[in-house]
Amino acid sequence: MLITDPFFYTLAVPAFLLTGISKGGFASGAGNTGVPLMSVAIPAPDAAGIALPVLCAMDISAVRAWWGRWDRELLLSLLPGVVVGMALGTLVFGMLSDRAVKLVIGVMTLAFLARSLFASGEAPARMRSRVRAFFSSAASGVTSFIAHAGGPPLAIYLFPLRLPRQTLAATTAVFFAFVNYAKLVPYGFLGVLSVQNLLTSLVLLPLAPIGIKIGVVLAQRMSDRIFYRVVHVLLFLTSLHLIWEGGFR
Repeated sequence: MLITDPFFYTLAVPAFLLTGISKGGFASGAGNTGVPLMSVAIPAPDAAGIALPVLCAMDISAVRAWWGRWDRELLLSLLPGVVVGMALGTLVFGMLSDRAVKLVIGVMTLAFLARSLFASGEAPARMRSRVRAFFSSAASGVTSFIAHAGGPPLAIYLFPLRLPRQTLAATTAVFFAFVNYAKLVPYGFLGVLSVQNLLTSLVLLPLAPIGIKIGVVLAQRMSDRIFYRVVHVLLFLTSLHLIWEGGFR
């Protein structure tokens, strides 16, 4: 009943390590490789089901690592949109193709990066907006529910705020902890948390604390300027991968 294909684990192990590094606060929002990579070897819904328990374990480690450093007001502004987004994601799960979701996420991320490229490196932080927070978090809720790829849509709103990286890491960790644990019930009803998928998640579970630890160390030791440059490079690579998967593969 357990997935035993070596090719699957060749893809899944580095994917979950990269995801853990991202959840640990290094290049937050760019670690959406798990479902796309595993989908090369297994159906996308099964990849999403396998990923969710591991992501939930990573969320516990990430929240503990950045405990108390989140922005409470910012989180509250994001919650209404993400609840609506997850509700929409539940409705379209299995109806909207995996390729279509990847293509939309990739294009949105490239648009965000293009805007950042033409903005001055010393530009002031963007003002907070409940309207932008709602739409960004709603898009994140939809894409997170379908493919655990909610990072780029959320980054479109969060990164221009120029938060201290500890605040960014902590706020993102709490946000996705809420999202992932909220997905457990609908995922169960949708049938993607099968015994085979759960057993496979258990095998991959030890990767969670390893990736988180690496991400925390990198985030704490790297300067803000280099940190955001790395974030943008990884988001660019992620967007190209998603566009390729969604529109050309």
